[in-house]
Amino acid sequence: MADPYNVLFLCTGNSARSIMAEAYMNSLPEKRFRAYSAGSHPGGTVNVHALDLLRTARIPVAGLRSKSWDEFAAADAPHMDFLFTVCDDAAGEVCPVWPGQPMTAHWPFRDPAAFEGSEIQTRAFFLDVFRRIQARIDIFASLPLRSLDKLALQRKLDDLGRNKMEASRVCC
Repeated sequence: MADPYNVLFLCTGNSARSIMAEAYMNSLPEKRFRAYSAGSHPGGTVNVHALDLLRTARIPVAGLRSKSWDEFAAADAPHMDFLFTVCDDAAGEVCPVWPGQPMTAHWPFRDPAAFEGSEIQTRAFFLDVFRRIQARIDIFASLPLRSLDKLALQRKLDDLGRNKMEASRVCC
């Protein structure tokens, strides 16, 4: 098996969406990917609802932490193959120069950490966002990455961000 692809999920606070994406991708059995997450302005803690949801889904949470994207812009950082922004704020910010020149795409998800409602409503909202994250990652993971040229792959990554592939479940 070839080395796994390195994937970085970015959002502003690195407390919920990007953390859930990192944990879910790292739980995939094929081990084609090594996922990371970071934030432009990390909050310093992982959202308790995100951790509860991951534990309920039996996805490992050990080692998950809120961290700055500066960790991944350093010269000694792992070189990323793919970089996905999962919130509109991070997508609009000036990003560091990433070692390895990763392919990038914007996959927007509503912010469950900003949701206001009852405990039951909040948990339901987190679950909805998590399922959307799972769906995009599952489609991405099913792509024949080694056989697609860069332009075709970029188009598919962008389509995922616009929900085109998620709606049709077309992968190739």
